[in-house]
Amino acid sequence: MRTLVELAVPAIWILWWAYWQWSARGVKPVIQRESLPSRLAHIIPLVIGALLLAIPVVPGWLGERFLPRGPAMYGLGVAVLAAGLLFSVWARRILGRNWSGTVTLKQDHELIRAGPYRWVRHPIYTGILFGFLGSAIARGEWRGLLAFAIVAIALWRKLRMEERWLTQLFGESYVAYRRETWALLPYVL
Repeated sequence: MRTLVELAVPAIWILWWAYWQWSARGVKPVIQRESLPSRLAHIIPLVIGALLLAIPVVPGWLGERFLPRGPAMYGLGVAVLAAGLLFSVWARRILGRNWSGTVTLKQDHELIRAGPYRWVRHPIYTGILFGFLGSAIARGEWRGLLAFAIVAIALWRKLRMEERWLTQLFGESYVAYRRETWALLPYVL
């Protein structure tokens, strides 16, 4: 039986998901959307990553620990998870009606450079990646690192597609923005 503290990771993800669904209301109309196969190419890996972390027991080396079990490591994981998802919420709020869960171009699409977008072009992905990293730390098993890697690859693919579309839409303004900011993490990537 799980203790109340052990429920922190799933509770944070559930609260984040509920906010994400609620905040998706009232976005701008779409003028161009990625195809369903393209969308599935990043949704399926995200689901696989989430399942790797959520399944209670995984046999074999994926279920082996790479971090020691204990409240300090779990607490660190929860802190990284919460910070990452709060960062993504901040970015989502700044993006406002321009947000979409799929790669899209919106009617009257705007190039947002405020809030976390001053430092990184894809802060929602940054926050989600930190959420998965925090979950992996809290879990402490190799499957958490595998989940993180799968999600990172999926979001990198999605990021590259978005950048192509935004460069086509905004031209030199977006090229300049790319020169002035990092994709996901300042001074790293």
